[in-house]
Amino acid sequence: MNFQSWSKYESAGRWASYFTQVDEVLKFAPQTCLEIGVGNGIVTEALRKNGVKVTTLDPDQTLEPDIVGSVESLPCADRAFDVVLCAEVLEHLPYEKLEGCLKEIARVSKSGAVISIPHWGRNVRLILDLPLLKVRKVWRMPFFSSVLPPGGEHFWELGRKGVDTKKVRSVMAKNFRIEKDWLSAWMPYHRFFRLRK
Repeated sequence: MNFQSWSKYESAGRWASYFTQVDEVLKFAPQTCLEIGVGNGIVTEALRKNGVKVTTLDPDQTLEPDIVGSVESLPCADRAFDVVLCAEVLEHLPYEKLEGCLKEIARVSKSGAVISIPHWGRNVRLILDLPLLKVRKVWRMPFFSSVLPPGGEHFWELGRKGVDTKKVRSVMAKNFRIEKDWLSAWMPYHRFFRLRK
């Protein structure tokens, strides 16, 4: 990968997303974490450096995960991990499989999960960093919607026609208590959910 393609994908916003993933997992004060989706290993390494025993899972064995498997049927014991991290993964499966995947994530976690899902749409961001005032806020512009273009890697995204946050929250609420749901001001394409059991 050359610098131009690397810097386009590994944007400052994506690094903010990595930070948020690590920060949110650490809020559970876990000893163990199942990371679904190997990615580039940045989050795995950061969690391990913070004392978390991370087990990675991915269906692609060429990525060398600790466990080769799918979020649809996790080859793990019930309550095997303190927390599960599933960032930018669920949209790679048809939306109809979301409920089953969340049930599996709930089954293998003791305390809860950190999940992020792409949230398409236009937004307005306010970021203020003043000595006594820090504001980081994102507002979605609800009148913009779109059908997901065919041929990509995503089956669905929040903010596209037919899939809104309320609908996804209702599916999550069947297995978890939604402690927090937000858009990152630094990467508003990623909607995060902190889920507790």
